[in-house]
Amino acid sequence: MNKAFLYIIIGAALWGTIGWYVKNLYEFGFTAMEVVTLRAWSSAILLVAYLLIVSPKKLKLKARSDIKYFLGTGILSIIFFNYCLFTAIELSTIPVATALLYTAPAFVTIISFFLFKEPLTRIKVISLFVTLLGTCLVVGIVPLNLQALQISSILFGIGSGIGYALYSIFSKFALKKYTSLSITTYTFIVAAVALVPFFPYQEKSYLLLDPTVLLFAFGLGFLPTAFAYIVYTYGLNQTEASKASILSTIEPVVATLIGVFIFHEAFSFVQILGMGFIIGAVILMQVYSKPKIKQLSRTG
Repeated sequence: MNKAFLYIIIGAALWGTIGWYVKNLYEFGFTAMEVVTLRAWSSAILLVAYLLIVSPKKLKLKARSDIKYFLGTGILSIIFFNYCLFTAIELSTIPVATALLYTAPAFVTIISFFLFKEPLTRIKVISLFVTLLGTCLVVGIVPLNLQALQISSILFGIGSGIGYALYSIFSKFALKKYTSLSITTYTFIVAAVALVPFFPYQEKSYLLLDPTVLLFAFGLGFLPTAFAYIVYTYGLNQTEASKASILSTIEPVVATLIGVFIFHEAFSFVQILGMGFIIGAVILMQVYSKPKIKQLSRTG
């Protein structure tokens, strides 16, 4: 197998393990926002340490005004996206939450149409329709299953997709001056600082002394975040962005396997079919798209 493809698959597969860390941290009594804080801080520490070793110049902010880009990616995207994703995992299941996260490309298409006047081609319209159909199947709207239908989990799941879509939107501006690795690092730095007031240090600081908690917290910041991003980006730099996006669809597959086989979460054939539609829409959009800008890898 092509080494670049292997790096991309490894990175995407590691993203799929996020739910495992989140579920385990929930067992210690952490809330969704607290888990977001733990991920942001551990990721920021690890990414800064990595850049200090391999490329300190990438940590230099070229202009103070550029912080506005990272306020967008860090607060309006990463914090919002992670909070919605982790809450969706708590309210529903890992497979459902991950499937709804993958509606992000559809939201990028819609936002880009209105914000950047990007053309809404026939392929994009078909992909949007397929994504909508897949989402309806995953959450139980089609066929209508009132018992399985949980409005709050659906809203948080879709919110995670919108939040991640915003990362791509804000990053388009930052990419004119910064590398994708610099953007990701500053994004987590800003997110970590912004989340300081939201963590109950007096109440739960003792948990941070627990080796198991530290293992899950830094594991979340390392394997499915910092390391996954670095490995994925290394592969992305040696292959086409569209091929990388297609290979990255292994993420929801890994997440589903973890949810079903480790946490014994229910995931019906209809939901599997729905996830297939959503992944298919992503692949369809990538195969027939002609990106005009450098593509960012996702940050988990």
